[in-house]
Amino acid sequence: MEANRRRRCCAIPARSSVFLKTQGVKAIVIACNTASACALETVRQELDIPIIGVIYAGARTAAEATHNGKIGVIGTEATIRSGIYTREMQKLRPDIEVIGKPCPLFVPLVEAGYVDHSAPDKQEITKLVIAQYLTEIRDAGVDTLILGCTHYPLLKTMIGEFMGQSVTLVDPAKTAAHHLEQMLSERGLKAAQEHEGQAHFYVSDVPDSFVQTADLFLGEYKGGPVDQIAIDKY
Repeated sequence: MEANRRRRCCAIPARSSVFLKTQGVKAIVIACNTASACALETVRQELDIPIIGVIYAGARTAAEATHNGKIGVIGTEATIRSGIYTREMQKLRPDIEVIGKPCPLFVPLVEAGYVDHSAPDKQEITKLVIAQYLTEIRDAGVDTLILGCTHYPLLKTMIGEFMGQSVTLVDPAKTAAHHLEQMLSERGLKAAQEHEGQAHFYVSDVPDSFVQTADLFLGEYKGGPVDQIAIDKY
């Protein structure tokens, strides 16, 4: 069962990356914690362009941010079960203590719009779930919390209010974006500043589902063309 789950987890990012390579991209970010945990090394072995995930950058930032050596990690069941954040942070600082907690209800809450700055009644429901999941981590005395799923930053304000001002929240997606910029600059691949890029989105599911949630996730980058692809062909 576990082996089958892992194969499925690897297949989608691997096939998606092969497709993106056919579009002439110069680098690929596996912008999902679960996919980064399962498939990053596999994709790197198969493609000859730079591939980065979101795990290492987030782990490094958290390891540098903590003062008391206690770091919380929240994410999907697969990400927490993999233990990858613990391994990466303890490579940097063996003394770090990691408290991991899967938060499976956060994703459907975000996709249903129960996010920061939504209607008060929606926020109250999300706050109840946050308290249910994060009380144990808060009581453990962590001073740093990794938001180990790309959905979770949309709950950052409410999570921050619950955890308190003394806890640093780390968004691995944001740290990975900085890492990508640095890597592109070092390899001479960064576009000129005056060059305005364009967004083009490819989805393996129904485009309408993507369009409905795009406003939440994409902000200023929303609005590009959205095409569905048959990912099984790659």
